[in-house]
Amino acid sequence: MRKIIISLAPVKAGTPVDNVKLAEDVARCVEAGAGMCHLHCRKPDGSLTPDASYIIDTFEEILKRTDVVVQASTGGVSDMTIEERCAPLDYWRVESSSLNGGTTNLGDAVYVNTFRDIDYCAKRSYEQGIIPEVEVFDIGMIYNIERSAMKLPYRKPIFYNLVFGHKGGMQPDITCLTAFRSAVPSDAKWGVTHYGRDNWEFLAAAIALGASIVRIGFEDSAYLAPGLEAASNFEVVERLVQLIRAMGLEPATPDETRKILGTLPRTK
Repeated sequence: MRKIIISLAPVKAGTPVDNVKLAEDVARCVEAGAGMCHLHCRKPDGSLTPDASYIIDTFEEILKRTDVVVQASTGGVSDMTIEERCAPLDYWRVESSSLNGGTTNLGDAVYVNTFRDIDYCAKRSYEQGIIPEVEVFDIGMIYNIERSAMKLPYRKPIFYNLVFGHKGGMQPDITCLTAFRSAVPSDAKWGVTHYGRDNWEFLAAAIALGASIVRIGFEDSAYLAPGLEAASNFEVVERLVQLIRAMGLEPATPDETRKILGTLPRTK
């Protein structure tokens, strides 16, 4: 049976982070069907920081409760250098990282990811034995990664996270989804993020078209039903699991997620 990785991104940008409450929510999400947890390095007030001790403390609290796959973000709109953004990759428990495929507009902000940034982040990830998940906001970024892969030894398959819904980026409609999907190399795997999600149809369409990974959580949307926002990440994960099972599929456990991603054993 085909397994779908549910990648949980549980923290809305700029909101305070309570490690204990967050860890409890993440543990319930994993019990419901999430396989991976995606976090940015944030201070308790929610602001981004290059001090990796914050993300380490958060993940350590989470891992007291559940063996979720650890994915560290190397992104987020800030004035940090790519070296500072990649600081969490030194944390020995990180199994996957985000790798941003290029520069884009995110609302009124310009999210800068130069060719040097792409190469640096990819190189750092692979040197640490970490599997990158490439976040692409327009089709051209897929070709940016192919250019990077001509210089660096990317592991196959490459995993692409097709991001829809940001002002300035690709929008969540079937035309954009099929165009994006058609540009993904045949030897790669792909998944989707629907930022600002206000329905479940787009995620269902992506799964039907072959997505291996679906990202869900408060970082992107708390939508649960028309006029109703979830009180916890657990509620949106539970709803996504219902959708996946209604399609005759199953969510991947953390260990199954590791097998799909091809993550490497982590040693301190």
